[in-house]
Amino acid sequence: MKRHYSILLFLTVCVTAAAQHHHEAAPGSSLPLTQNIEPQPLLAQALRVSEALSFIGSALPASAIEQLQALSKRALDQETIKKVQQILDPYCLAMVEINPESRVKVVQGPAAPVLMQEGWTSFLLKVNNQANITAALVAESPNALPVIHRSTGSTAHVMKPENAISPGELDNRFLEMYMYGGRPLRPNLSGLGLEYAVVQISTRAKGKREAKLGFNVGQGSQDIGFRNTIDILFDIQPAVKVVFDVKDEKNASTMASFIITDGIERFANNGDNGETNYFPDDYRLALAMARHWEEPRQAKSTHNLPVEKKLNGIYPLPSRRLAGRDTYPDFFFQPQVYRTDGEYVYLPPGKYHVTYGKGPEYKPQQKEITVPENVESITVPFKLERWIHMAALGWYSADHHIHAAGCSHYESPEEGVLPEHMWRQVQGEDLNLGSNLAWGPSWYYQKKFFTGKDHPLSDTRSILRYDIEVSGFPSSHAGHIVLLNLKEDDYPNTTLVEQWPSWTLPVLKWARSQGGLTGYAHSGWGLSPMEPTRDFPNYVIPKMDGIGANEYVVTVTHDVMDFYSAGDTPAPAELNMWYHTLNCGFRTRISGETDFPCISDDRVGRARIYAKLDQLTFAGYMDAIKKGKSYVSDGFSHLIDFTINKQGLGDNNSELKVKANAQLTIDVKATGLLTEKQDEIGAIIAARNAYQSPYWHIERARVGTSRKIPVELLVNGYPVEKKEIEADGKWTNLKFNYTITKSSWVAVRIYQSSHTNPIFVIVDGKPILEKKSAEWCRKAVDQCWKMKNGAFKPGELEEARQGYDHARKVYDEMLLQN
Repeated sequence: MKRHYSILLFLTVCVTAAAQHHHEAAPGSSLPLTQNIEPQPLLAQALRVSEALSFIGSALPASAIEQLQALSKRALDQETIKKVQQILDPYCLAMVEINPESRVKVVQGPAAPVLMQEGWTSFLLKVNNQANITAALVAESPNALPVIHRSTGSTAHVMKPENAISPGELDNRFLEMYMYGGRPLRPNLSGLGLEYAVVQISTRAKGKREAKLGFNVGQGSQDIGFRNTIDILFDIQPAVKVVFDVKDEKNASTMASFIITDGIERFANNGDNGETNYFPDDYRLALAMARHWEEPRQAKSTHNLPVEKKLNGIYPLPSRRLAGRDTYPDFFFQPQVYRTDGEYVYLPPGKYHVTYGKGPEYKPQQKEITVPENVESITVPFKLERWIHMAALGWYSADHHIHAAGCSHYESPEEGVLPEHMWRQVQGEDLNLGSNLAWGPSWYYQKKFFTGKDHPLSDTRSILRYDIEVSGFPSSHAGHIVLLNLKEDDYPNTTLVEQWPSWTLPVLKWARSQGGLTGYAHSGWGLSPMEPTRDFPNYVIPKMDGIGANEYVVTVTHDVMDFYSAGDTPAPAELNMWYHTLNCGFRTRISGETDFPCISDDRVGRARIYAKLDQLTFAGYMDAIKKGKSYVSDGFSHLIDFTINKQGLGDNNSELKVKANAQLTIDVKATGLLTEKQDEIGAIIAARNAYQSPYWHIERARVGTSRKIPVELLVNGYPVEKKEIEADGKWTNLKFNYTITKSSWVAVRIYQSSHTNPIFVIVDGKPILEKKSAEWCRKAVDQCWKMKNGAFKPGELEEARQGYDHARKVYDEMLLQN
């Protein structure tokens, strides 16, 4: 049966025999036969090629396989050499010669040049290696160059002209081409005088397309006169239009996330630098299909991926996705695509596995679909299933830190992506608010979408808003800051990013002056302890060598901080700093973010904030963040209706006044969702240390291999009581009792999965103060100055010194209190 991954159109790279080899024409083939080589290794290699083709779903015809098997049972002689070539040569599309000087030339063979739109076609390569070299045979084509130039994070904040890709170039870059170097084949040539290899070609085009194919065995091996390339006119057969019928739990049309795979492993061995072929490896794909795609890096860099990469059959082909030119804006760095009811993908005939869902409040579901032959289109139904609906309970989700440029995005052919593209991500992950932040990369292009108002795409269920992350700016070394609810996005008296302040306090004051909300981004970067410790909270001074909430320990004393970001960096580093400043009496609230697609390019809202609102409005959400009427979560556990002595979170500025030794009754509703039995992916995540991604994930909270998770009552950062609940998706009403002796902040958490904001319990009117935390903060100020002052502009150095001295004085006065 004809299938997209078993179309047997083999490109055979055939090397003409050396001078001492005798040639004769193969019956039914225009290619010469090679003789006078060792028959045993040739047949063994031909059998491995046959096995490899079967492994990648492109098996030889049964008759050819039977003939090869029959040869293995006969005596091996020169006739064996002839028969192997007679079996395989009719499928050759080209013939390549590596002469004794390792020069390569190519001529076309007899195979029909037919491809399948959106599919993979495997072609045989017949290699006649006169030089007996063992280098990698590399396939290349100007038609297989990347369709994007990834963001360089340029400090110029604009696309470099030399990186621009023109529309004409894009139209000609319609192929993806790899040499297959996976099992049971080898990535390099064997050195045998004659062998066969496999090249795989994919395209998203259809119709007639001419491509230039070339091969080499290293720099300088190309033959003179362009004889190592051939021009082939491909006939690309159309794929089937697969229309998605997508309905939510109420049978209403909706947007959802889809990962479409064919289950076939493909190995790239092109000797490239990783720029062309950006695909997830097995582990990252597995996590993606479990709805959590592992991202191990602190600073995004994918320009040095290994030369040999394992590729999985993901559709549409990620490396050829182009948000600005395709029908739908699918991102090339994600395995999933987003489709709403009535939208479609093109798939070749065959069988596919689909994982679909809509953010963490929906159950991930699986479906096998078969795309038949000889049809133009089919419709496939997908019915989503919720396990929880937080907005229906008045709790609305947000990711306050996502990007449309930089990191995994591209800077050419466009400088990042458009609001319409990010809107699909927000909808597809069921976020009620997505704050799209313009920042350093492509700043001058992306800032044009800032209006100080909700984007027109916003509706009653979701809001898209443009604001700022001050990153890639002169103050970035001291900590990136998120500025929300701005009315103006240019710092006073500046026209260039380079003119902005080189430390964060002036920027925070400016944002506050226009009614903006302020917070540090990816707080944990730079806050890991200088000496390793398992204690948490701990009193080891942080390194202050990163771009997280480093200068926060200073600026929090100037009363310019609204929120503290969490969820996208190691929890001990994030929370340790926050806990210490709460212990000093400061009341900065916690908020959730992803920093998509930088720290994580998996999906928006992998960590998020849930805020209690009467109705969804941007102003209401900002007010809830300021009041702390919210909690941070990975979306798979939830903590709501948190009260102390019946006073709710966010009420009366989250402050409760009591007498010494008062009895506190703490109520909270908790839930979570884990698989009944921990699977392999869950075990991998649970075994990772706190400084390995994913940093917030409910699997980290699982008690052993049970389905239980612990809910902890915190007082001044320390757990004072713990209760376990079953993470079966059902709500559990929990009650804690605590006798309070001094002013303290009280919160509830499911560590590394969800965390409420605090309620501040004031005893006999005295301030909250843990002197050990004040001492930690005081030392942290000095460490921050030591690490950051060398990057302050000379004209701002004295002002910065005064700002730091103010913080020192505040903490010193705390240490002098009785």
